[in-house]
Amino acid sequence: MTLTSIADISASVTVGVDTHKHTHFATAKDGLGRDLGHMEIDTNPRGYAALLKWSQAFSRQVVFGVEGTSSYGAGLARYLRANGQTTIEVLRPTRQDRRLRGKSDRIDAAAAAAAVQAGKARAVPKAGDEGVEMIRPLKVAKSTAIKARTQCMNAIKALIMTAPDALREQLRDLTPKTLITTASAFRVPEVVDPISATKWSIRSMARRYATLDEEVTELEGRLDELTQKLVPELRQCIGVGQDVAASLVLAAGLNGDRIRSEASFSMLCGSSPIPASSGMTNRHRLNRGGDRQANAALHRIVLVRMRYHEPTRAYVAKRTAEGRTKAEIFRCLKRYVAREVFKLLVIPVARVEEPEAA
Repeated sequence: MTLTSIADISASVTVGVDTHKHTHFATAKDGLGRDLGHMEIDTNPRGYAALLKWSQAFSRQVVFGVEGTSSYGAGLARYLRANGQTTIEVLRPTRQDRRLRGKSDRIDAAAAAAAVQAGKARAVPKAGDEGVEMIRPLKVAKSTAIKARTQCMNAIKALIMTAPDALREQLRDLTPKTLITTASAFRVPEVVDPISATKWSIRSMARRYATLDEEVTELEGRLDELTQKLVPELRQCIGVGQDVAASLVLAAGLNGDRIRSEASFSMLCGSSPIPASSGMTNRHRLNRGGDRQANAALHRIVLVRMRYHEPTRAYVAKRTAEGRTKAEIFRCLKRYVAREVFKLLVIPVARVEEPEAA
């Protein structure tokens, strides 16, 4: 049997895609890992359609390995999924890999295809459905508004510390809320001296702070409505507010085929136990990988429960009496919360997507 006939037996073709802002570079490989060709496309629907047509000229069974499915490759991943194509999320090459084989678009695209064929890349990209894509921009808007609001308050306090004595004594001991109200009401007809210049600047930033605060409040309300609608059972959990729920939804993606088990979800959230044993010591430590926003969400849930949830308080007291450290107790609690969230967030979605029995 010749190599050509062996290649004919394999009906599957793998296409690796190296994604960029303006263009994507794709390389196709057959079942034996041999290059079939490559092409470069623009990052628009016309380019995505051209890539799909080109790949299906090799085989009707095509598997796509796409880098950056949550960034530059998000549009392509959504297009391929909408057209019923099998799409795998591929991690970008490590520095060690790049040192060994070099760096170019063609090399990276071939590496993406090889990673899928070797089984190194198996993750299903986030579906990018309407619910998640409604939460994502609101979450970004809220986080940037909070950051700008914090910067504004820090700048106001810095100006107060260097302000003329009379103005500094008037403002330095005020609470943030009273400070913003007082400074926003300053009357400064003209800027004629250091005091008037400082008062004008503080008033400008105080009004900006008030506007940003209103924006944050409005965005929190929008997120609260969306999360209550998308994941009502999750929102009923102790310690889960709109911000925590939004972070967990963005991490999971709300497509049931993406996360196959609670262990996978725990690894995704960075709450899976990592062995840290040596000699006579047998222990585990916290996972420092995974989605750090989802990990922070689990952390906040644990903090709330350690203060207000009686069963959690009893568990902490029991483990502390056994000699466990606070970090070890946190690890166990975060793993438990990840299991609970998986059952409420991922399993119901997977059940809905399962076809009904005939």
